[in-house]
Amino acid sequence: MCKEIKNTDDRCTNEKVQGFHVVAVTNRTLSKRPYLEQIRKICEWGPDAIILREKDLTEKEYKDLAEKVLAICKEYQVPCILHTFYQVAMELPCDGLHLPLPLLREVTAGKSASGRWREKFAKLGTSVHSVEEAIEAEKLGATYITAGHVYATDCKKGLPPRGLLFLREVCEAVDISVYGIGGIKFHMDQWIELGKCGAIGGCIMSGMMKM
Repeated sequence: MCKEIKNTDDRCTNEKVQGFHVVAVTNRTLSKRPYLEQIRKICEWGPDAIILREKDLTEKEYKDLAEKVLAICKEYQVPCILHTFYQVAMELPCDGLHLPLPLLREVTAGKSASGRWREKFAKLGTSVHSVEEAIEAEKLGATYITAGHVYATDCKKGLPPRGLLFLREVCEAVDISVYGIGGIKFHMDQWIELGKCGAIGGCIMSGMMKM
């Protein structure tokens, strides 16, 4: 992967994220411009995927939004991973789903749902905050996990980051793909640190929504 950084952080305008998978995570409250315009801007930049994480919406609101976002992502050939609303994801043309771990536990416990997921979703992810959760996620069938928060972030003010040692331990404990999350920017030094821990990439929220 080779991503040129433009109009994101003035300190790294000309840097590139080389050799790493970059995943954009949405948060409409942080959007620099009208939401769908921002999604288009992100797609133009070219992340490896977008996680549509607007979990405070109602199911209907999320479905309406997801249909629009999926259409934009398809136009730019950027994979879109839906978040939380698994019933919506089952109805729409997408092959990626990200669930909070408690919800992943709940739904995979249903035998009928579990079988359908294996056919529907090539990418099934969850977020973990410990090595034990990472191991559990893999056993539940996750194909990737996001582990964090790695660095200090305004999204979790007052909570100390779990740090790079935590990320390394998670990566060593599982055989599925691990993405760092939390406080990740477009600075190459950070991405090198993530890679040294064994992560294949990382997730960016604020930087993507404000680019």
